[in-house]
Amino acid sequence: MLRFLLGRLAVLVPTFIGVSIIAFSFIRLLPGDPVALLSGERVMSPERHAEISRELGLDRPIIVQYLDYLSGIVTGDFGRSIVTKQPVTAQFFELFPATLELSICAIVFAILLGIPAGIFAAVRRGSFFDQSVMGAALVGYSMPIFWWGLLLIILFSGILQWTPVSGRISLMFFFPSVTGFMLVDSLLSGQAGAFASAASHLVLPTIVLGTIPLAVIARQTRSAMLEVLSEDYVRTARAKGLSPFRVIGVHALRNALIPVITTIGLQVGVMLAGAILTETIFSWPGIGKWMVDSVFRRDYPVIQGGLLIIAGIIMLVNLGVDIMYGLVNPRIRH
Repeated sequence: MLRFLLGRLAVLVPTFIGVSIIAFSFIRLLPGDPVALLSGERVMSPERHAEISRELGLDRPIIVQYLDYLSGIVTGDFGRSIVTKQPVTAQFFELFPATLELSICAIVFAILLGIPAGIFAAVRRGSFFDQSVMGAALVGYSMPIFWWGLLLIILFSGILQWTPVSGRISLMFFFPSVTGFMLVDSLLSGQAGAFASAASHLVLPTIVLGTIPLAVIARQTRSAMLEVLSEDYVRTARAKGLSPFRVIGVHALRNALIPVITTIGLQVGVMLAGAILTETIFSWPGIGKWMVDSVFRRDYPVIQGGLLIIAGIIMLVNLGVDIMYGLVNPRIRH
């Protein structure tokens, strides 16, 4: 198991360096001058422009800027925001709990609906239920997040007025942040109605962000279950007279979950990418909206640091999935 883990860790280093090169290079291809944007509508003199560029280190060659940035990353310094002058890591982890809370709710929503739907679709292969589930999964996977989110806002917030349009909680409630998770903090505050308000604000963003992972998990579960249900050991278990629940829920599902676990791990990247659009649509104060605002402001350190931290989180999650994969199926470790 140790060799398996070290082999996976060895792959992370060149991957992270590659991501840092891409993030550092492509951001500078964006049109716009971050120094000029700092002045707003005021006209900046060439001397002042050169002075600020020198202070920010933007006057040096690109390769020198990258090497300095890479050396800072090694020590955990991802730079400071050009606009707010605050450390990128401090801003990221201040906003990350909001994105993490939304992502956890979305992946739980996708798992709780996707796995049972895939199991029943596989058991009833070719039935109306099977075709309906797979058709809905295809529609959910193909639906653009921004369009799906606007549709839900129009229906549930505009017409039916069941859910709030944006934000994390009603402006009627105010309490100090303890954990960064609004559901937890609202419970700890003890204010009547605070938890219900936080939960209602989570409903639509959770559905929008979890729709694509839900479709992927359902299709993968169905495919894996169909493959496992045709194996000899499943037919043997049925021949022994075991109950359908034990045959499907224990013998078949346990082996079918191996590729499903991998799929769930890969959905973390989809979650963080989808969070950018979802948070922008619902004005959710997380890292997605923070990154979008930074792109418009050409805040290079924030964009670079945010991309690298997100990439690091995705790589660590995938490492955890690989470890779980090896634990579930010992043959993978060898």
